[in-house]
Amino acid sequence: MSHDALPPDPFAGDPHDPALSIDVPEGGDIEALSDDEREEIVADLADLAVYQALLEVRGVRGIVVDCGDCGEQHFHEWSLLRASLQQLLDEGQMRPHEPAFDPDPTDYVTWEYCRGYADAVVSDS
Repeated sequence: MSHDALPPDPFAGDPHDPALSIDVPEGGDIEALSDDEREEIVADLADLAVYQALLEVRGVRGIVVDCGDCGEQHFHEWSLLRASLQQLLDEGQMRPHEPAFDPDPTDYVTWEYCRGYADAVVSDS
């Protein structure tokens, strides 16, 4: 996926960008992903494609994640999550993005639900 396919950075050029307060490693370099981390992201991207194929036709818009940092739920549409994972794979970090606007929680499921649903579909085959 090209960088141009990602959603625009809502804080691009903003001197008050909250990401500016994030500690950047000395020298500004992002630590490279390990081979194991890269393999996990590739596997997550493959799983995500399966989950989307199975669940989007049933009206599921994406995945909800419980955030350990802020304690809130984050709603990721399929394409946004795929773009974020691809960016993590390509660049070693994810760019900040705007949260979903007024999402309907019933339109999103957890990663664990997706995994269980996919397992059930495969076992019924």
